[in-house]
This record gives sequence, structure tokens and C-alpha cells, in this order.
Amino acid sequence: MASPLFNLVSQLYQFHYINEEKTWTEAQQYCREKHTDLVTVTNMKDMKRLINMSAGDQSEAWIGLYYQTDGDRKWHWSQSEVKFNESETNWNTNEPNDKTGWQNCGIIWKNLKWGDLSCNNPRYFLCYDENKTWTEAQSYCREKHTDLISGTKQIEDEEVKNEISHVGSYTYILTGLFRDTWRWSDGSSFSFRHWNKGFDYQARYDDIRCELFHMCCECLTDELILIKENKTWEDALTYCRDHHHDLVTITNMEDQISVQQKAQFASTDYVWMGLSYACTLDLWFWVSDDVVSYPNWASNEPMDDCDMSGAMETGGKHKWRKKRDSEKFNFICSK
Repeated sequence: MASPLFNLVSQLYQFHYINEEKTWTEAQQYCREKHTDLVTVTNMKDMKRLINMSAGDQSEAWIGLYYQTDGDRKWHWSQSEVKFNESETNWNTNEPNDKTGWQNCGIIWKNLKWGDLSCNNPRYFLCYDENKTWTEAQSYCREKHTDLISGTKQIEDEEVKNEISHVGSYTYILTGLFRDTWRWSDGSSFSFRHWNKGFDYQARYDDIRCELFHMCCECLTDELILIKENKTWEDALTYCRDHHHDLVTITNMEDQISVQQKAQFASTDYVWMGLSYACTLDLWFWVSDDVVSYPNWASNEPMDDCDMSGAMETGGKHKWRKKRDSEKFNFICSK
């Protein structure tokens, strides 16, 4: 089951179908200038939104997924809310071996040990008693059930053990584990993929690299802008009020996610927020006059002191940090 936070991320975005033909690079530039970025698809709900939005006679439209020809292949789970954790793997001896150079999908044996295999090899999978390739199995499970099994907890569930108890010890059974070098344009780490059933998993899409298609853009429902200029907190506040509305305020989880989606593209380790410390009153306040009702401070922060303001980490867990007003960071304005 998807977590409330995962569902929330998807709901923070509005999708826009752009009825203009552009290359992928041109489409990315257009979306970043006019909206937020090319669309990131996080689950089947997003897929249905896109299908409904682009209903008509168009056959294809760009999304924000691109292939890194020189990138490292990373393992993911088909259920994108389940994060792959290297410390929880259960690889069999000498696995994964990537024997053919394109063993990008995960299987298990009866003993629940893991292995890697070509995604084009038809194998049994957990939700239907028939041989299918990995992409066919994924499509079937999503249409008829939820998805291919993903994560250590699901694989080691008693029901799974019962389901595979009748198979041979060396029978390959497909799981939701896969690896690729595909990435989302907005930098998010969602592992959701929904390939055409005729897709060549080795990413041989040479014939469409330069063609023109329509595009799907996304934009955050909260209008924010990242300013990649290094300024003190006071100068950042002045800039936002002169050119936009104000330094950003965060009052709930939705705001937090919106801001951190922007913050990840900053060129500094932190970004200023509209959060400051009133030394004489001994309290933290938002410059928008909102109450600090959603604190998200990192642990082991220093004691409150005069001339301090709040900054968000641009990486990691995007926690808030107490920083001297005189330090210079990128910052986020509300429009």
C-alpha cells in the first residue's frame, strides 16, 4: 500500500498537455521556463491522469524520463513507494553476476535467494501461473492486481512462501526488482516505469531520439521559485519582496515537499527560508506572520541565538538548520 506521503507528492502537481511539437530537450526547456519541468509519473494514478488529460488523436507525448548512456545502472522496485535498500538484499552466491551484460531484472528461487536475469526471458511470476517476460508480468500484475512483489518484506511473507512451495528448487520466479539508467528530468528518484509492451528493455530507441512530439509539463500547485544567487538572509528577503512576493513559508507537510522539490536543484548546501529568530522575544517566526506550526528541525541543532535564521538542507532529508544571517545561500521565494 502506498504511504500517505507518497500519494501526497503525486497530488502536489498539476499536469499540462502542451499542443506543440518539440524535441525532448526543447520540451524540457519549455516546461522549465513556463511551468516546473517535464512530467514525472509516480504511479498508475498519474498514468490515468495523463491519459485523460491528453485524450484525442495524438499518439505520443514527451515525459520527463530520459536515458543516461554513461550512467550507472541502479536497482529499483517496481512498486515505486518501496525503496531499494542495499543492506536488505538477499543475493544468492555469485549473484548478481550480470552474465550477459543485460541482466537487469530480479528473480527469486524457492529458497528466497535473489538473482539477476535478462528481462526478456519468459519466467513464472507471483500473481499468475504462466511464463511471461518481466515487462509482460509487470503489466499483467498492474492490470489484474497491484504490481509485481517488491521489497524484502513482501518476498519473505508467508503467503509468498506458500505460493512457491510447489515449484522446483531451481525454478526462476520474477520479482519487481529491476535496474536501469533511466532518470527523471526533475531529479526525483521515483522508480515507476510503464513501458509499452513492445519496448526493448536495452533502451534501443535510436529511431525516436530526434523526432518531434507534443509534451506533458508539470507544475507545483504552490508557486515557488529557486533563486540561484548567494545572498545573506536579509538580502534574500529583500530580493524576494522586490521581485516576487516573499521568502517561502512552510506550515505543513505539503509545503515542505513543495519546497524540497525546488531545493534539490540549488547550488548551495542550504537554501534560505522565511524563518527567523527574534532574539528579544525568544521565538522563531515566519516573515509571512504564519505561526511555526510545522517544525522540521534537524537533530543536535545549536542553541537559539541572535542573528540566526532558518535554512533547509538541499540534500538528504531536507531538514531545517539554524544558520547565521550573514552566511550566503541560494533561496526560495513565493510568487
